[in-house]
Amino acid sequence: MVLEATMICIDNSEWMRNGDYSPSRFQAQADAVNLICGAKTQLNPENTVGVLTMAGKGVRVLVTPTSDLGKILACMHGLDIGGNMSLTSAVQVAQLALKHRQNKHQRQRIVLFAGSPVNADKKTLESIGKKLKKNNVALDIVNFGEDDDGKSEKLEALLTAVNSNDNSHIVHVTPGPGVLSDVLISSSIFTGDGEGGSGFAAAAAAAAAAVGGPGAFEFGVDPNLDPELALALRVSMEEERARQEAAAKKVAEEVHHSSEEGGSGETSGAGLDSQMADVTISSSPESSSPGHEKGPESMDDETTLLEQALAMSMADTSGATAGQASSGDIAMSEAIGDDQDLAYALHMSMHESDASASRSSLDMSKVLGDQSFVTSVLATLPGVDPNDPSVREVLASLQTDDEEKQKTDSKNKDQEDAS
Repeated sequence: MVLEATMICIDNSEWMRNGDYSPSRFQAQADAVNLICGAKTQLNPENTVGVLTMAGKGVRVLVTPTSDLGKILACMHGLDIGGNMSLTSAVQVAQLALKHRQNKHQRQRIVLFAGSPVNADKKTLESIGKKLKKNNVALDIVNFGEDDDGKSEKLEALLTAVNSNDNSHIVHVTPGPGVLSDVLISSSIFTGDGEGGSGFAAAAAAAAAAVGGPGAFEFGVDPNLDPELALALRVSMEEERARQEAAAKKVAEEVHHSSEEGGSGETSGAGLDSQMADVTISSSPESSSPGHEKGPESMDDETTLLEQALAMSMADTSGATAGQASSGDIAMSEAIGDDQDLAYALHMSMHESDASASRSSLDMSKVLGDQSFVTSVLATLPGVDPNDPSVREVLASLQTDDEEKQKTDSKNKDQEDAS
């Protein structure tokens, strides 16, 4: 940070009443002076600024070099406008005020606002410039307003005489719709290097932020006030952008590989869907870093990839299901046709079922054949008379049917054994 003591020379001559600069020459000059004073004190807390007037009743020092910004701004109110500008006397008084600064380590600088004609001749200005150069005093000149009698040429000669290693600058501001302070922000007075000019890039950024608000900076953070936070946000944004690009590239390669394989099933449809979902979520506006938005072309590409992945996954799933079903049917038929042990076990179980049914019928026949047992059972039932002819007829028919069935079963068994 540059450590400087600055004297600002204000032009308060009659020429400052003109309205060719908005809202007037004097008010435009006052706004520019306030901007420079604020920039000086913000750049380094040990910087000091003083103000003097060049017209009126004579050169008058309003405030000696001080770091109290309020005191500097207060001296600008209620200034008298009148008379002619005395540039040579003002520069000499400003040099004397800088010579008596309290901190001798501060560099010396004079900011000169010239908005009216310059009465001094060119040689006088050149001699004053050489004297300033000898005493290591830098000079910044703001040339605005009248340009009569070769004013610009005289100021250029003064700058050439005082300039050393490009530590002095001049800005010519022509009348127009632009504000004087806005023109100075982008001039060499603010953007000069550490050896020359006011060198207040940070002050220019702060002034732009005051006009445009927090949105004037990337991520809403002023890099001059908090450079570490601004760098961290920028690095984080770059990493997120690289991650999204890598994920999208990986999914595109897998989709391309699957299309070449022709549905071989090497790339899982479910895995592809999940990866596409991850890419879609990470590429949504909610997850993106402020300042980073995808265009419609990239969104269309991602939609196309997602549709391809879904179609391939459905084709792979249906093909795999059909293949598994057909292979399962073939395997079962082969197992039934070839496995002799299984066939023999099924045959034996069927014969056992027939044998058990035969045994059940045989047991029933034996029960019905025992007339005394059936008669005793019927006698226990209420309302049933075992000696009733109809009951005897039913029991006889049942016995006859059982005998015929036994004969038929025995005949079928003999035929099976014979075969």
